[in-house]
Amino acid sequence: MHTDLCEVFGIDYPIFAFTPSEHVAAAVTRAGGLGVLGAVRFNDPAELDRALTWLDENTDGLPYGVDVVMPMTGPTEGSSVDLKSMIPPEHISFVERTLQQLGVPPLPDGEGREGVLGWLHSVARSHVDVALTHRPVLIANALGSPPADVIDQAHAAGVKVAALAGAAKHALTHVANGVDVIIAQGFEAGGHTGEIASMVLTPEIVDAVGPDVPVLGAGGIGSGRQIAASLALGAQGVWLGSLWLTTAEYAQLNSNRAMTEAFLRASSADTVRTRAYTGKPARLLRTRWTDAWDAQDAPAPLPMPLQNLLVAGAHDRMGAHTDPATIAMPVGQIVGRMNEVRPVADVMAQLISEFDAAAARLAAIAGA
Repeated sequence: MHTDLCEVFGIDYPIFAFTPSEHVAAAVTRAGGLGVLGAVRFNDPAELDRALTWLDENTDGLPYGVDVVMPMTGPTEGSSVDLKSMIPPEHISFVERTLQQLGVPPLPDGEGREGVLGWLHSVARSHVDVALTHRPVLIANALGSPPADVIDQAHAAGVKVAALAGAAKHALTHVANGVDVIIAQGFEAGGHTGEIASMVLTPEIVDAVGPDVPVLGAGGIGSGRQIAASLALGAQGVWLGSLWLTTAEYAQLNSNRAMTEAFLRASSADTVRTRAYTGKPARLLRTRWTDAWDAQDAPAPLPMPLQNLLVAGAHDRMGAHTDPATIAMPVGQIVGRMNEVRPVADVMAQLISEFDAAAARLAAIAGA
């Protein structure tokens, strides 16, 4: 399993692992892939700096990446307007009423977040600034092309830029803007997704951008067979996110056994695409919380970043609760394969061995 991207990034396998956990990212990198740390959870740039320092010290000099969420500049950024004042009272009442109905208790005083995290343009810019004081080889943006000056900033530091695309026209825009790697994220993926499934999307984007622009397949990939399928569709590598949520290393970030249990028992049919998480369409595990937002009496989700500001405290409360049916967590349809907790190294080894078996099977068919 070796493509041109392996040479570009200095990795053994074209497996790119998006994860909010520096422990998972480091383990993937040490196993021959490229761990990519999601920065959106870091409100304080100093916290991201500490996490990247830890990555620097625990990846044996091997490469890693950083993923940011950089939307367009919000209408109130740089002004004195309080974002909280823009949240309608009926939305706040709905959230509190729903939590009470679900039996989710408040957090102890002083615990929980204020919300927003890295969903603001200005915060995402600070994440890029911090990242470039370390040694990432890739900066990825989950919400389209970064601004031209951010792309130039990364390129000046010798860092490649990737962007997610849910349609071929988006991929072409990214290329025109100077993005180096396109992540073709299909409908099946966790988090923000478009409307087109991976089997259709990946070859459409590969054909649109041409042979000189590498494409990573994403969405619905959790086995070596699926990696082989994505490469057969023209991708030069794969971008995996959900698969790492049930690894042993992820537990060092998330000790909530209820969340892990919810993933382990879910099928591929147990996800829903909703705007209730961030204000933009994202795939989450279906729970009583997501069902509440689909009810007839539920208010419409607010635009980004107001929706995240509204529900961040609720997410913290549900995260501290012990009921697997009342969590809010992005995850893709591949959750149906996430049936046990294993070390990252074991997951990587299985992906590689399954790919080898699939490639050998296809070679035999071609030879016949």
